[in-house]
Amino acid sequence: MQGCLLVITADAALRAQLSSLLQSMPFRILTAADGREGLKLAYEHHPDMVLLDLEVPGLDGCQVCARLRELSPVPILMLSKRAEEDTVVACFAAGADDVITNPVHLKELEARVQALLRRVRTPEAHLAPEYDDGKLRIDPQRQLLWRRGSLVHLSPTEFRLLSTLVRWSGRVVPHEDLLSEVWGPHCQDSPNYLSIYVRYLRQKLEDDPSHPQYIQTKWGEGYRFVPH
Repeated sequence: MQGCLLVITADAALRAQLSSLLQSMPFRILTAADGREGLKLAYEHHPDMVLLDLEVPGLDGCQVCARLRELSPVPILMLSKRAEEDTVVACFAAGADDVITNPVHLKELEARVQALLRRVRTPEAHLAPEYDDGKLRIDPQRQLLWRRGSLVHLSPTEFRLLSTLVRWSGRVVPHEDLLSEVWGPHCQDSPNYLSIYVRYLRQKLEDDPSHPQYIQTKWGEGYRFVPH
């Protein structure tokens, strides 16, 4: 069955550019000019991936992203004209899996689209083992997390980062390795991605995120998952 990619942007030139790029992939391309139309198409067609402009009319990109994330774990790549850290943080907080800055360099965009789709569609060669210490339970096969018996929602990127750390339980995983495995080789020079998502995971896993017990920092090197 042919897959489906959804492009949501009010910029007609960008829609045409993205559609032209994506036509080379074996997907049906749907486009929407505003957030509400994009959500309607997502509800109807359940796309395999969404390319979402931060500056869309109707609902802004972060609102659209959050609603899409409520609908499904579909990979969401957000496009933003602003590269400030606060903007990137807002996109990730809304549930984006990756963020790219406009103007779009098509080769980079293609690499990021392919990397996101590959991570979603290709099973990991070595899944982390299941983890259960009575307080925290992690099921990598089903991508589920429970804390004190309650199911905790994680985005696909959050779970991939957690799973990678658990797979190397007790060992420091270097920043570059985490960035490459979770976001792809193109993001090895984007350490802010990693620090933002570690913060999100700590907020969901830890009793006191400011004094983490599970995800610990090795300054200047990386992070490690500490089993209990």
